[in-house]
Amino acid sequence: MRVYVPLTLPGLAEAYRTGELGAGPFTAHGVTPALREWYRSEDVEELEYAALGGAALASLRLLAADAAAPRRRVVVAVDVPDRAASADPAPGPGVVRVDGPVRLDRAAAVHVDAPDAEADVASAADALPAADGGDDSARAAVDGAEEHELLWYATQEIPNLLGPAARPD
Repeated sequence: MRVYVPLTLPGLAEAYRTGELGAGPFTAHGVTPALREWYRSEDVEELEYAALGGAALASLRLLAADAAAPRRRVVVAVDVPDRAASADPAPGPGVVRVDGPVRLDRAAAVHVDAPDAEADVASAADALPAADGGDDSARAAVDGAEEHELLWYATQEIPNLLGPAARPD
């Protein structure tokens, strides 16, 4: 099963340093029966895009909780054995619990906001609590971040995303 793991740039740096996305269990997003029912599509690419979007919103929540993190959403796409991921519809459609450690070298790709999205992502992270409370103008700020497409990076590009400190000597 392909799952989408929400992170921040510091979280990605830690995964790069340790070689693990998480020791497990941890929350990710994927194509679950609840997501299929909610999205009402059988197109796997559309469903995976919806799961990626759910992970991007979860990354925004991580940013809202970490004021020091650079304001760029990060999602790592990784394939895990079906038995390692179980649907957890309570938090929302597409949410899965991943058991056991997941090595970063199993990742298929990394999705990250472009630097020019930082202002909108920062506004969205600040507005998230009010948006969750039903504030329409705050919801518009969150939607402003969602208008930015996450860029695709090969896993070999992670050191470039993290900067000089992550590159081996």
